[in-house]
Amino acid sequence: MKNDNPHYSQFSLEFYRERASEYAALRQVFGNRSHPQFREDRDLYRRLAELATPGPGLDAGCGPGALEMSYMTELGFEMYGLDAVAENIEVARSLRPEFAHRLQVADVQEPLPFDDGSFEVVLCNAVIQHIPREVALAKVLPGFARVLRRGGVLQLMFKPGRGVETAVDGAYGSDGVFRSFVLYDERELLDALAALGLRLIEEGSDGRMAGLLYFDDNKPMRHCVFWARKDGPREESSQP
Repeated sequence: MKNDNPHYSQFSLEFYRERASEYAALRQVFGNRSHPQFREDRDLYRRLAELATPGPGLDAGCGPGALEMSYMTELGFEMYGLDAVAENIEVARSLRPEFAHRLQVADVQEPLPFDDGSFEVVLCNAVIQHIPREVALAKVLPGFARVLRRGGVLQLMFKPGRGVETAVDGAYGSDGVFRSFVLYDERELLDALAALGLRLIEEGSDGRMAGLLYFDDNKPMRHCVFWARKDGPREESSQP
């Protein structure tokens, strides 16, 4: 039998162009979480706020909801957001007009439009899954390292593994849609970041949430998220 479900490739942005408003309304459920302190998505941002110094932050791939920008703003950060999809930024500005002047269309595969050392935190959630592995390693991660201040923290969320995986996303349409994603090996990412001067924040003896964390999304697909701190003494810098 022929399958007429739409199929969005791992490098295509058409899914977001066509479904920005639907995506903004979707509430992600994090299941099968690997740490007892990881009960909901907000727990990640509460912990990030403990690890980082309040100040400017960047959500690199903020999407149409700019939800994480809102979370981090409540926790004392002045957040900026960018996304490669113009429709996502348009929806985000309409939903969160308080951030409109700090949202812009930009692609993380290109040089980021910010000065060196602009941010205390950089978030990149479920973005590199749409980027060729060699581009992520050679351009995207170095871009994040450049705009982070010394002592600043990167939050990186991705789908772990190797190669490409395709899944049915049942949140869209009566029969769902097929979506493909680039998978990343955790150690390869950590080694690439270490070469850029960012080190994994490990879980300490106090058991506070850190290290490599895992959860399943709505599809369900496995995700990994971690925090890495940029080497060096903390620095002050001008606003982005």
